[in-house]
Amino acid sequence: MIFGELYASKGACTALKEKNGILINRLYRERLLFLGQEVDSEISNQLISLMVYLSIEEENKDLYLFINSPGGWVIPGIAIYDTMQFVQPDVQTVCMGLAASMGSFLLAGGEITKRLAFPHAWRQ
Repeated sequence: MIFGELYASKGACTALKEKNGILINRLYRERLLFLGQEVDSEISNQLISLMVYLSIEEENKDLYLFINSPGGWVIPGIAIYDTMQFVQPDVQTVCMGLAASMGSFLLAGGEITKRLAFPHAWRQ
């Protein structure tokens, strides 16, 4: 199953990984995606895979990308942005915490009128 394969936790014990994996899989099924780290090739490939997979499953139901990121690499970030523009469902973006550099670029890449920042979020 794609959800189980895409979630990986570095250095966590097996029981915690399994518990977190179940939670993450449940969120993915609800079309809730999270960028909670610096943008790199690994997280980029995970998010792209999920967006494509979920858009194939149901093309008319929005995806939600929650962002708390200090930025990151340009090429993997642009790959995420291009995928957000390519997939059929609208991608709603939500800033919680920090969206700096590439994180703010991805926040702005959400569908027009479907971009949100929490009251105390920091966008740069």
